[in-house]
Amino acid sequence: MAEIIANSLRFHVQRLPAADAGSGATAVFLHGLVVDNLSSFYATLAVPAARAGHDVVLYDLRGHGRSERPPTGYDTRTSVADLTALLAAMDLEERPVHLVGNSYGGTLALHTALARPDLVAGLVLIEPPLNGPWIENMLDTLSVAALGLEGSQVPRELASLGARKAARLTTTADELLNRTSLIDDIAAARTFTAEDFARVRCPVLAVCGEHSELVPGVRELARHAPRCTVRILPGLGHDVLQGGTGELRRAVLDRLAEAALRQPEAVTV
Repeated sequence: MAEIIANSLRFHVQRLPAADAGSGATAVFLHGLVVDNLSSFYATLAVPAARAGHDVVLYDLRGHGRSERPPTGYDTRTSVADLTALLAAMDLEERPVHLVGNSYGGTLALHTALARPDLVAGLVLIEPPLNGPWIENMLDTLSVAALGLEGSQVPRELASLGARKAARLTTTADELLNRTSLIDDIAAARTFTAEDFARVRCPVLAVCGEHSELVPGVRELARHAPRCTVRILPGLGHDVLQGGTGELRRAVLDRLAEAALRQPEAVTV
């Protein structure tokens, strides 16, 4: 475990060195909102990626997990600044990295690729909310969860966890939803446009569950982004990371292996 100061904030970071140093890609994993943290990726994707020869970085987003939890700064622009400052603090700016984002982490990954294409060699977007009514649905869910936590009710997502972990995540969720600007910041964010998608020049792998509400947004991304591949996993919804771990792991490792062969250089902006 390491704590790194970036963008004037303390972040909890885990770095897993590649089993075969020097031959793989560098992959940075970005988790989802509120009840997620870097541990969501640890066993499912991060350790297998490191064992396959890739340098792996995981960190708790602002306010999540063991990272510092300020009252403000949960907008996408600040989150991108957090990530780019973290890469600089870890001396990871010499060669572009691959961003692997789940749910909101996928949204953040795409924003980063648009803002700093020089830093991003490729994207793996797992169930990313990109546009459409799902954004409003997510905000409704967060708002209801905030009210439930104020009334000391444990949300359904936490009830299935062990008592100790559920208690810890409930405390984090309560503080994020009721004591920070997260909901307002997410509500103020604009959705992606076709013009945004067309500006994404790095390779993109977008993975969605067959029954996910996010499939239309991913299809729209593929129509406009010149180097986007879509994988739809049968029988799944928004639970791809947990429900489709085996197939997802193979897809991510294959993409990182392809990237390692290309050894991309920095993009000139």
